[in-house]
Amino acid sequence: QVQLVESGGGSVQAGGSLRLSCVVSKVSDNTYSSNCMAWFRQAPGKAREGVAAISPGRLSVYYADSVKGRFTISRDNAKDTIYLEMNNLKSDDTAIYYCATLLRTWRCGAFNEYNYWGQGTQVTVSS
Repeated sequence: QVQLVESGGGSVQAGGSLRLSCVVSKVSDNTYSSNCMAWFRQAPGKAREGVAAISPGRLSVYYADSVKGRFTISRDNAKDTIYLEMNNLKSDDTAIYYCATLLRTWRCGAFNEYNYWGQGTQVTVSS
């Protein structure tokens, strides 16, 4: 099975930055480097939403409109890790952030199809 472990959450003032990390265990017959990866978030009282996604070869990235220009998703295949660099944070970014994977290499921007999740890491932005 897939295991996803997030880290890097915390509390920050508006305008600040955080960097989230997610370490991914390798699936027996489908290595990490072959999978679509994404970050999601869920704010209190709201549905979980896709924030950013990245294709296996880093050729394609996808962002929610609300984070374009402020968040950057990246991956280091050698370390089985993906990252979410978050800059100019706003109070609306307060949420639990989840790492997720989709065991395929195409249409990585299909946020509604991700089916493996980490436990999440809390991000709190104070104004």
